[in-house]
Amino acid sequence: MPLNTLPTMTKAVTRALFSKYPMVPKTDLSGKNIIVTGASPGSVGYETAKTLAGWGAQVVVTARSKIDVMVNGLKQDLARQQLPANITGHPLDLTDTESVEQFAQWYQNTFNGKLDILINNAGVFVDMMGKWKEQHLSQDGYEVHWRTNYLGPMHLTHRLLPMLRQSAAETGEARIVFVASVVHERGSNQDLFQLTRPYNSWQAYGNSKLGLLHAAFELNRRFKQQNIKSYVLHPGSIASNIAHKGLEGAKVFQTLLGIFSKLQALLMLTPQQGAQTQIYCATQSNAQAGKYYDRCEVASYNPHADNVKVSERLWQQTEQWVNNISQGNRGLSTDQHNAQNNAQQPKTKQSA
Repeated sequence: MPLNTLPTMTKAVTRALFSKYPMVPKTDLSGKNIIVTGASPGSVGYETAKTLAGWGAQVVVTARSKIDVMVNGLKQDLARQQLPANITGHPLDLTDTESVEQFAQWYQNTFNGKLDILINNAGVFVDMMGKWKEQHLSQDGYEVHWRTNYLGPMHLTHRLLPMLRQSAAETGEARIVFVASVVHERGSNQDLFQLTRPYNSWQAYGNSKLGLLHAAFELNRRFKQQNIKSYVLHPGSIASNIAHKGLEGAKVFQTLLGIFSKLQALLMLTPQQGAQTQIYCATQSNAQAGKYYDRCEVASYNPHADNVKVSERLWQQTEQWVNNISQGNRGLSTDQHNAQNNAQQPKTKQSA
């Protein structure tokens, strides 16, 4: 883990030890249809879905595999608490354009296009030790963090926007929630279009999360008149399965993580605590749209995200990419070609 991440981690540990994490009050979600991506057991998404279903919503959860395990676990957990468990699961791989297209069509057909809240929770960080010296690519040729954390959720969001607009017109409101990270502060607007620094996986991860801030702010500007509200947040430093995945290949650190699991639980948030900010943004009437949140409060963020011209450019480029998919063209845009051509030549590797 790079040394310059220590201030961020120290701040997170201090807050965990000396401050109480806010818990969102129960809200009646009867009649609401919600999608939560990335809800595998042990994750923040799992806890988010469990809470929202327990409050009466119809919740659709996604993962790349083991859908039955995820859904059965949620239903059993809710049954033990004698809470509603209107939960449906469906496979979704955000790095696979066909998977996203099929999911959107399935959802349209299954729920008649009714969608009140989309929570873009799924994401990856696959090199927490910062060992990579060159880009690792998804199967279709994008830097793996950018492909999974930004392009995938944006593809899904664009495909579901007509349903969100329909629900907003009928009920008066629809919401889109993006789960980013405090590491977005390491992102740079320049690197969103053309790499300006030697490759670093922490910066790549930060760029993917900075992209989500731009997306949330731009969505709010474009669709707030249609009663679609967008939010973006940092869930906190969480003791969840993402840490183990991010340390794949670092056996010593994985072993230490297991040995000090009790200390980790003391210093870091539980998945249930980490879920609170996205639950807050998805459900609370006093949550301000077009804002960045941390600990259920509006928080400061990387000022790069305030550059409206960059947000517009990124939106247009992303929209062009999504439109190309519908036309059967999966190629990179000019900007993305430039970014890869100016970086060190990568070794192709599929995302985890």
